[in-house]
Amino acid sequence: MTSHVFFITGTDTDAGKTRIACALLHAARIRSLTTAAGKPVASGSAVTPAGLRNDDALALQAECHPALDYAALNPIALAPAIAPHLAAREAGVALTVENLSVQMRTLMDHQRDFTLIEGAGGWRVPLNDTESLSDLANVLKLPVILVVGVRLGCLNHARLTAEAIAHDGLELAGWVGNVIEPHTARLDDNLASLDHWLPAPCLGVVPHLPAPASDAIASYLTLDVLLGENRTTTTLTEKS
Repeated sequence: MTSHVFFITGTDTDAGKTRIACALLHAARIRSLTTAAGKPVASGSAVTPAGLRNDDALALQAECHPALDYAALNPIALAPAIAPHLAAREAGVALTVENLSVQMRTLMDHQRDFTLIEGAGGWRVPLNDTESLSDLANVLKLPVILVVGVRLGCLNHARLTAEAIAHDGLELAGWVGNVIEPHTARLDDNLASLDHWLPAPCLGVVPHLPAPASDAIASYLTLDVLLGENRTTTTLTEKS
């Protein structure tokens, strides 16, 4: 089977990237696909006997099959819960697209059926004074999945993000509506507007759930578009 690899980003911080990524990986596992995930850099990590560990990265690791070593998934874990470039500066760690791309290509060399590489925050989150996480997706030439945190202001955030992805020459493979604010005014109209303006298929709309476990979220999502033979797929061969 072709190895399907995607970069997953969000409209902003707390849009629900990790929850949706875990659910997509879970959906792939239900289809008996092998899975892998990457979280190149994660701030807000806790000190453990095994070293710094990030909750989002651990959640992604739990959906990887066969099992994946934590260091392969999250090569750079940072303690402060702040923007990655600021946390790295405080820790004396150099974040560069070159270093992260080497680590993520090593991850992709596992050639799992379905792999997701998750960014941090939104599309233009800085890595250093000259590079952003979007540059990593560009270097890896990965199609992008956009998680839209559905709440007031999401239309503007989603459209600007989609425009930035297109400007960077990358394919928006699909988007997911993740309802953050359940009492969003004119929710259905907002979702219809997203569907109208975003130049990619909707992979699902996840309602506000009291217990957002991966299996529950996965029931609202589809992988058909991502795995379908009719879409342009970036393969490991094409990235080499």
